[in-house]
Amino acid sequence: TNCSISSVENGVSPGHTPLGSQSPSLTLHTSFPQGQRRESFLYRSDSDYDMSPKTVSRNSSLASEGHTAEDFIVTPFAQVLASLRSVRSNFTILANVSTPTVKATLSDQQYQQLALDTLEELDWCLDQLETIQTHRSVSEMASNKFKRMLNRELSHLSEMSRSGNQVSEYISSTFLDKQNEVEIPSPTLKDKPMSHISGVRKLSHSSSLSSTSMPRFGVNTDHEDELAKELEDLDKWSFNIFRVAEFSNNRPLSCVMYAIFQERELLKTFRIPVDTFVTYVMTLEDHYHGNVAYHNSLHAADVTQSTHVLLSTPALDAVFTDLEILAALFAAAIHDVDHPGVSNQFLINTNSELALMYNDESVLENHHLAVGFKLLHQENCDIFQNLTKRQRQSLRKLVIDMTDPTDLTCSASCRCYTN
Repeated sequence: TNCSISSVENGVSPGHTPLGSQSPSLTLHTSFPQGQRRESFLYRSDSDYDMSPKTVSRNSSLASEGHTAEDFIVTPFAQVLASLRSVRSNFTILANVSTPTVKATLSDQQYQQLALDTLEELDWCLDQLETIQTHRSVSEMASNKFKRMLNRELSHLSEMSRSGNQVSEYISSTFLDKQNEVEIPSPTLKDKPMSHISGVRKLSHSSSLSSTSMPRFGVNTDHEDELAKELEDLDKWSFNIFRVAEFSNNRPLSCVMYAIFQERELLKTFRIPVDTFVTYVMTLEDHYHGNVAYHNSLHAADVTQSTHVLLSTPALDAVFTDLEILAALFAAAIHDVDHPGVSNQFLINTNSELALMYNDESVLENHHLAVGFKLLHQENCDIFQNLTKRQRQSLRKLVIDMTDPTDLTCSASCRCYTN
């Protein structure tokens, strides 16, 4: 699972910022040199960016006439507002209102497609406004928007090639449709006490750490210069997490967390003792299983660094508070801790202790949260010790809201918003 922090609409990478003065066409600029950012079919580079009316409709939720990057979609209400702006912008083209020469540049097929896209945008806005409820979370509403975007992109992908169709079918059947139940023999249940959180082990790192003897990057390594070179790319999508793991004595999460918190001055802002911070992140990393192929500390470090880069996007500058940034990075770091390497459905079908404990609801996501917060109670691990009660409560709620939706198989009612 990945940690999704912000809903960036319809195919524009975080490195792109819209020029609000140009409407209805959308000109995009990137702050990353070519080849220095990760891409997928959801986030396309300038070279393959199609400026057809269909693409304009897909991306018009990001920017429209007179609106700058400050209007980036960060809340459900902003999503609705952006879509309505898109409808207005498209209507001026379709009705030949403000620019009499535009209609002549559109073929009949393009004109019809733009009309359909506009109607789809308007239908979505009406649906959101009709069904919105005060108790619905931001992540749930963002999920609906994301699924709508993903369905559209999957349809486009399946038309491109045979392999594209196979990828589309896999993603759709795995993450969007109801999972087929697999009959797996249930093992004999053993009586185990369930009053404690399983997976939490008592480890000791604090005895060897102190503020005066703290390593430069928070970890002991014989390759400090090489590690320093790799960390120069900490703010880039091209960051090589595998090299960091190699040069950090296989402690990529501890190293990345330490570097990010130092760069953002979060240790100073929230008065987090350096030795306590390093003790916690090392203990956290030790609770990721190295024998798990994907959901290990390398993945956690990668997601944490990606979250850091995303939060550094100019369009999101001054959008989030320091506490929200702290919560986002913490959520990214703990979001897969103590992952056993099997899916929620497997745990449910085998009547595992975890499934019983969490009543078959987002089993692993609840477990990751429980372990991540429980580790704060270990010796010299409470990195939030100097937060006020209100700050701790707010941070905990934010982390839960960001981690729970990483359940890829959850329905919309479960606030599923994946990365």
